[in-house]
Amino acid sequence: MSDNPTLTHVRRLPEVGALYLEWSDGYNAEPTYRYLCGYCPCAGCQGHIGKVEYHDPGRDPEPSSIEQVGNYALSIRWQDGCQDGIYSFTFLRQISESFRAE
Repeated sequence: MSDNPTLTHVRRLPEVGALYLEWSDGYNAEPTYRYLCGYCPCAGCQGHIGKVEYHDPGRDPEPSSIEQVGNYALSIRWQDGCQDGIYSFTFLRQISESFRAE
C-alpha cells in the first residue's frame, strides 16, 4: 500500500450490493455493502474500545447516502438509521485489502 493513497473514484454497484473504490495509485476494490456496514467505525456500532472490528450486520444493508468528508474520508449513512460512520480513505483502503484477501 502506498503511504497516503487518495480515493479518486467511488461508484455504487447496486446490482451486486457493493461500492467500486479506486485510489490514486491504481488500486481498486469492490467491498460489499454488508462488509462495509460490518466495519462501520462509529461509536454506536463499535462501542468505545478504540479498535474497529467486524460485526456482521445480519442483513444486507443499503446506503442511503455517501458523501465525501473533506479530502480524507467518506460518510456512509445506512438505511437502518446509522449515520455516524466516517470512513477515512486510509481505513477504507485497509479494509478493502482485507476484503480482497478473503
